[in-house]
Amino acid sequence: MVLTYKDIEEKDLPVVKDIYDWYIANSTATFHTEPISLSALKELLHFDHPLYDSLFIYADDKLAGYCFTTHYKKRQAYDRTAEVTIYLKNGFGGKGIGKKALDHIEKKAKESGIKSLLGIITGDNKASISLFTKAGYFQCAHFKNVGEKFGKILDVVGYQKEV
Repeated sequence: MVLTYKDIEEKDLPVVKDIYDWYIANSTATFHTEPISLSALKELLHFDHPLYDSLFIYADDKLAGYCFTTHYKKRQAYDRTAEVTIYLKNGFGGKGIGKKALDHIEKKAKESGIKSLLGIITGDNKASISLFTKAGYFQCAHFKNVGEKFGKILDVVGYQKEV
């Protein structure tokens, strides 16, 4: 399987929204509980930013998902750190795409001057925890019972890697 990447542009937000809204409706991977608005989604992604990237992931020329880096916190002292996120379209998980995409976005982050990457993951998201662990991230945080979705009380765990 050959992976390619394309910068997400503002005009692409409806496509990103479709992928993300599936996770909102069907998983605890995000704590949003209602479909996201395009304006709210625009706040999550960056376009032509010197530090952060937002990329579509294509597997054999088929849209497989997207990944992005963003502010950990919007304060200048944190500019050396970014949060990394990957969402694959339903049906594209378990094929090694996430690991390759994570490797790719890590390289781009390092080239941009990012020194530390964080994955903030719902505690019951075994697939993402496994992905980040296999990629060399270590658990650096565990927030207990901080969210509730689908009637389930959820933890959030943080994973970190120096790049």
